[in-house]
Amino acid sequence: MKKLGFGTMRLPLLVADDPKTVDREQFKQMVDKYMEKGFRYFDTAYPYHQETSELAVKECLVERYPREAYVLADKMPIIRVKDSSDYQRYFDEQLEKTGVEYFDYYLLHNMGRDRYINTKKYGGFEFISDLKKKGLVKKIGFSFHDQADVLDQILSEQPDIDFVQLQINYLDWESQVAQSGACYRVAQKHGKKVVVMEPVKGGTLAKLPDEAMKVFLDFYKAKGYTEANMPSPASLAIRFAASLEDVIMVLSGMSDIAQLEDNTSYMEEFKPLADDERELVERITAILKSVIKIPCTSCKYCMEECPMNINIPAYFGLYNLYSVTGKKTNMYYERFSMNHGKASECVKCGKCENICPQHIEVRAWLDEMAKLYEAQN
Repeated sequence: MKKLGFGTMRLPLLVADDPKTVDREQFKQMVDKYMEKGFRYFDTAYPYHQETSELAVKECLVERYPREAYVLADKMPIIRVKDSSDYQRYFDEQLEKTGVEYFDYYLLHNMGRDRYINTKKYGGFEFISDLKKKGLVKKIGFSFHDQADVLDQILSEQPDIDFVQLQINYLDWESQVAQSGACYRVAQKHGKKVVVMEPVKGGTLAKLPDEAMKVFLDFYKAKGYTEANMPSPASLAIRFAASLEDVIMVLSGMSDIAQLEDNTSYMEEFKPLADDERELVERITAILKSVIKIPCTSCKYCMEECPMNINIPAYFGLYNLYSVTGKKTNMYYERFSMNHGKASECVKCGKCENICPQHIEVRAWLDEMAKLYEAQN
């Protein structure tokens, strides 16, 4: 298969900010253009578009093409599973909503440390393995949002998994929070193929800040590109992910025909990043990271002294991510505070600051973190 997958999480809308109003006529046009260029992989999930993405896929893809013409991935909403019997109920509903008799790729959705515990408790891995044995799914895996040590534990304990879906992009490659590179290396260690999500980090790497955009444009102008044929910043991000050896698919949540035409233009005859393009990625990453606010190196000395067991390095990595992207990721904050104190629970003892090699004003930054992530609670 060609390596560009069609993610159906950000489909075009008839009414802005109303996820249920998928513009199905435009979606059909996008499906047709995508298929005409030889692409086949579609990715959906139970909660996308407020539980209407699967229905849109049925109308715009499944009812219009023979089953062998496309590859379809769907995901079990494990966050909603409260009992072992829920797995079968949700799976049956997904078959009905999509109109297919089997899924090519089937994932446990949004796995992390907390959800892994419940998934094991309710027999989720046994359930999807049984689906595979029955021929109701062809490949089984899970999408993952957590740290590399958790991924290592899961893949060690669940060797029957065929693949993992990871958040990989060049900005997160060395991130203390998303740990794209570390998670990818864990998947490689276990011999698992990788499907990539968020290659442009929710659009962050599609619209670069001015300084980074100038570096990008100057690079390609020097290679003879003009305004008429200039690559897009998104192309660099998607090709970065697709260039990784064990990546079999890179998903893009395309929202209009223009995005689809751009993505398919350079992925139809995919070329891995050249060495000088990798250097360009490093330069752009350095610019993006220059806006980082807290010089934390994640040495974790502070945690050894904290009486409230606050996950200070993880919180600071999350704050730095916000300073680069301007977007909050509440999911990570919730996970980082599991079995740890929240930022607001700091008792201002100052022990962390006394031991911090970077002389960070930890207490003040924890206050900022609490304002950012806890003010709405």
